[in-house]
Amino acid sequence: MTKIKFCGLSRACDIEAANELKPSYIGFVFAPGSRRCIRPEKAAELKKLLSAEIQAVGVFVNEQPETVAALLNAGIIDIAQLHGGESEDYIRRLRLLTAKSIIQAFRIKTAEDIVEAENSAADFVLLDSGAGTGTVFDWRLTANIQRPYFLAGGLSPDNVEEAVNRLHPFAVDVSSGIETDGRKEKTKMAAFAAAVRKGDRL
Repeated sequence: MTKIKFCGLSRACDIEAANELKPSYIGFVFAPGSRRCIRPEKAAELKKLLSAEIQAVGVFVNEQPETVAALLNAGIIDIAQLHGGESEDYIRRLRLLTAKSIIQAFRIKTAEDIVEAENSAADFVLLDSGAGTGTVFDWRLTANIQRPYFLAGGLSPDNVEEAVNRLHPFAVDVSSGIETDGRKEKTKMAAFAAAVRKGDRL
C-alpha cells in the first residue's frame, strides 16, 4: 500500500482531518520564507493533537544540524526532511546527533538527478520538481530507480491515482494540491487519500 504524506499542516483542524483520514505522515515546515512555515512551539502543540499512528515530518532547508536534531530528540517531529542543498557530510553530522530517520529531497530534472538520489545516505529519498513549486516533473525519469521513494511535485486528487498506478512509489507527498486559497481543505485531503487508495487497488 502506498503511504500518504500531507505536508505543510499548520492548524488544529488540519491535524483533526489527518487523524480522521489516517495518512502515514504529516509534515510541519520549518523553512523561513515559506508561507507554510510554523514555529517549533506551534508544531509541539499540534504534535500533541496528532494520532500516535501518524508520524510527523519536519521539513528543513539548510538548517543547522543541531537545530534539526533538537526537534527530533524532543519528540516534536519523528523524521527530518532535508529540502535544501544538504550534503552527505551534513547527513553524517546529523546522524551523530540523533538516531531518527532522515528523508533527503531531490529536484528531478535529468537522469543524473535520479542517480544522485539513489546514492543518498538518507533513510528515504523524496523526488520533487522543485522547492514547493506545485508542478509535476517528468515521471519517466523514475523508470530505473531501484530504491523506494516519496513522490512529490504537483500531485493532486486529479492525478495521484495515475501516479500510484504507474509508478508504485513508496509514498506520495502533497501540499498545495490539497489547498484552497493557501489553506488545507478537508474535502481535498479526503479526495486525495481516496484516489491513492483506489490507485493501489488497480
